[in-house]
Amino acid sequence: MSARIAPAPLDPHARGWTLAAAGACVLPLLLQLPPALALGIGATGAAIATLSWRRVPPGWLRLLVALALAGAVLATSRFHFGRDTACALLAAMLAIKPAETAVARDARSLLGFALFAPFATFLLDQGPLALALGLAGATFALVALLQVEHADSGEDTGIGRRAAQQLPATRSFARIGRLAVVGLPLALAAFWLFPRMASPMWGVPERAMARPGLSGEMAPGQWLDLMNDDRTALRVQFFGAAPPTSRMYWRGPVLWNYDGRRWTQSRWLRDVAPPAVVAGSEHWDYELELEPTDSRQLVALELPTAAPAGTRLSHDYALYAARPLAAPSRWRMRAAPPARFEPELDRMLRRAALELPAGFDPRTVAMARQWRADAGTPSPETDMAIAQRALRMFRASFGYTLDTPLPGHDAVDEFLFDTRAGFCEHFASAFVVLMRAAGVPARVVTGYAGGYRNPIGGYWLVRNSDAHAWAEIWLAGRGWVRVDPTAAVAPERIYDTLADRAPGAGAFGGFGGLTPVLDLGDWLRRGWNDFVLGFDATRQRHLLQPLGLPDLAPSRLALLFAATTLLALAWMAWFGARAGREPDPVLRAWRRLGERYARAGLGRAAHEPAGAWAARIAPRLADGGATLRPLILRFDNWRYAPPEGGRSAAAALVRALRRHRPARPTGAPPQGAPEHRRSR
Repeated sequence: MSARIAPAPLDPHARGWTLAAAGACVLPLLLQLPPALALGIGATGAAIATLSWRRVPPGWLRLLVALALAGAVLATSRFHFGRDTACALLAAMLAIKPAETAVARDARSLLGFALFAPFATFLLDQGPLALALGLAGATFALVALLQVEHADSGEDTGIGRRAAQQLPATRSFARIGRLAVVGLPLALAAFWLFPRMASPMWGVPERAMARPGLSGEMAPGQWLDLMNDDRTALRVQFFGAAPPTSRMYWRGPVLWNYDGRRWTQSRWLRDVAPPAVVAGSEHWDYELELEPTDSRQLVALELPTAAPAGTRLSHDYALYAARPLAAPSRWRMRAAPPARFEPELDRMLRRAALELPAGFDPRTVAMARQWRADAGTPSPETDMAIAQRALRMFRASFGYTLDTPLPGHDAVDEFLFDTRAGFCEHFASAFVVLMRAAGVPARVVTGYAGGYRNPIGGYWLVRNSDAHAWAEIWLAGRGWVRVDPTAAVAPERIYDTLADRAPGAGAFGGFGGLTPVLDLGDWLRRGWNDFVLGFDATRQRHLLQPLGLPDLAPSRLALLFAATTLLALAWMAWFGARAGREPDPVLRAWRRLGERYARAGLGRAAHEPAGAWAARIAPRLADGGATLRPLILRFDNWRYAPPEGGRSAAAALVRALRRHRPARPTGAPPQGAPEHRRSR
């Protein structure tokens, strides 16, 4: 009974390619995860790959690392399951997979699972960077598979496998590139012409780990992560004049409820019809492109005159989409600053706009009541006077900074009487508490303020770091009036801003030297959103309108897709047949010459030299081989002698081989000739 031969260890060269390809596949997925979690998974994967280079770690260590990574993922997602949680678990499992990669079979398994990572990335982001990194990772994985197969094809010695000579990486990349070129027409046909549905047949689970964005609540210190995130939140293209940046307030969630530490939305107001608004004389027409947030919350320039299709306005003029915004979306809107915004306030709403929790901020409440006593009976004039008094206080002795300690029980008291410094959420919260304590209805509004005009493309760019909170007070006869208490801070007391914290701020003035590059990058991302991600069923129907053709009905679109697919498959078949032929034109012409003689019953045996073949069939040829022998001599000289004449001589030989035809055969088959039977 023969003993079973154990598989040979994985070739070091193939192992290096396998680990590098697995890392390239996981990289785009890690970039979509929270930074701390991504760093932990990446560092763990690098450590395991290093430790497992010499020997496979023990099973107990692998189990311990797997449990630790899974626990970190679940803790980060707060034990909520969504598509990002599943993607993070996939990245974690791929990080520990190198610990069991010892032979070629293990390498194939690792690379096969690693190919899932680039595709999982598209569940979280469909941007051009994710696509580029995903394609790079998939390419490296396919090249690594070729390297593993080549290394595993070495000679079997009985006690192991002798590795074959290393396969040049350039040849592997060229092979993968040719395959990609073959499949590209079919992929483009599927993208542009495969009939699209207006809405998907199934839903993708929502994200469990919140991405930066407006969350519908505001608590001390909660906005620091958002305000330190310089990624794009929205892009705006104005049609006609644009408002000055000082009037660009992008309205988001409106916060009514305060429990002493946290401001939240009033849920029941979402289903109440919006109140009457008298628009001012100015108006702005614009298109807003919103980056994915996975929430239903939209923002709009104050105030939207109507809700666009697929959205609705709440009573406080916050805008909500019908479904979660999991992909870039475009909205055409119109805005007009209000002349009067809900001039008559319902009694229940008035009570909600004056409500304060008991037992919090006694010093603030006492000061506000004193201000009310000083101002006199409530009226639009006295209410505005109280608001102006608060703004003067902020302007006189308060500073703006992001470096703030976490507050205690009485957050507003500590801000107004102790620290006297903070950022927008501190100012807005304290101002609204002051107003309510003084008997002035007030609420917090969150969103974005300002914007940056990208000179490349001429559109406005608003980033997450432009997140802002301001206040609205209600005045009889006028309704809700916007008040931005943060803007009241004197410029000389702005101590710490995002620009000061930006890397390289001292050398480049807050990325000033990189501004053109960043502008170009965002313009390219905007074009990607429009050209690729925004290609929906409606745009597909109008695909051929620039050529003067009418809208494509679903039936015509299906026919066009079928025809294009057949052409693409024909191209793939032709390319596949062409790839299997002899690349050298001289050898290709020589083999075709042999095929012509074989059809005449004068074929050459596989072991037979060309000269012997010519001597054998000469008696059967009408010219006795007079034309074949010189041609064979020219071919032998080209094949085995030093080349003479270069490309021109080779081209002349190809033409001669193609023109040559067997002379009319005569007589009986020569002795030793191979038999050729024609099938009936």
